[in-house]
Amino acid sequence: MSDVDTNLVLSRDPRDVLTAAGRKAGVSTAEAMLIRDGTNVIYQVAGRVVARVGPPGSQLVAARQIQASRWLADAGIPVVRAVDDIDQPTVVGNRPVTWWVQLPDHRHATPAELGAVLGRLHALEVPESPSFPVVDPFEGLRESIDGGTILPEDDRAWLRDLAGQLHSEYLVLVPELPRRVIHGDAWQGNVVVPRAGGAPVLLDLDHVGIGPPEWDLVSLAVDYTDFARITEVDYQAFVDAYGDYDMTAWPGYRTLATIRELRWTAFVLGKATTSPEAAEQVRHRVACLRGEIERPWSWSAF
Repeated sequence: MSDVDTNLVLSRDPRDVLTAAGRKAGVSTAEAMLIRDGTNVIYQVAGRVVARVGPPGSQLVAARQIQASRWLADAGIPVVRAVDDIDQPTVVGNRPVTWWVQLPDHRHATPAELGAVLGRLHALEVPESPSFPVVDPFEGLRESIDGGTILPEDDRAWLRDLAGQLHSEYLVLVPELPRRVIHGDAWQGNVVVPRAGGAPVLLDLDHVGIGPPEWDLVSLAVDYTDFARITEVDYQAFVDAYGDYDMTAWPGYRTLATIRELRWTAFVLGKATTSPEAAEQVRHRVACLRGEIERPWSWSAF
């Protein structure tokens, strides 16, 4: 490896990682344009290809994204497609880069479109091969709370106690729930519809695994019950399209709803040390969770 490549591998700049990965994969990245800077840093590159630069140490997750895309496509689920003629993921140092076929111009799914896609996904037989991981709603949660020193210790202790209580409740609920292939982060933005026409397409496969279908249904339900982001008509359309199952009537709903809201809070907590806006928002979210602010809540997106 040249000195230049060594410097790129050691760089924390995702664009440097992209450059090194492009050299290894034979993809031109000179004109790369940033699409989104999140957990994965996403770029549009030449040849109608989208590159996703994963966080350090996420090689296994990246490999599972590729595996999930190919299996779902074979199962008849319209899904974002990995570029076939590249050995994936391309690993630079300890960061994986995956390469995807760029989608045409699109919009977020409606609640009904999301419900229909989830209904088809959850109807699939759980495969013996590939072996998808069991989805753990508490993965990384304790570490995020412990690292969120922007909050006073009292708030972090309260969040730890809440996570512990919810984990105990979840362990009681989950044995009674069906096991299905689930998306793991199902919301309207992770199913998109081509504007020129065509079937809704499933995106962002980082969390695909085996788990209760309720974990996929809870995000939109929470948008309705706790945030009033969608109307009753839209929520009922989601329920009908999924198969006439309203999980808000299920006794375990509040447990899963609060787990999801705690995860959303922990995500912003991870950004709060470098962003004053995130720090202000995470304090607001904790106040909501602690019952100091009545529902419906208003949380800013990050």
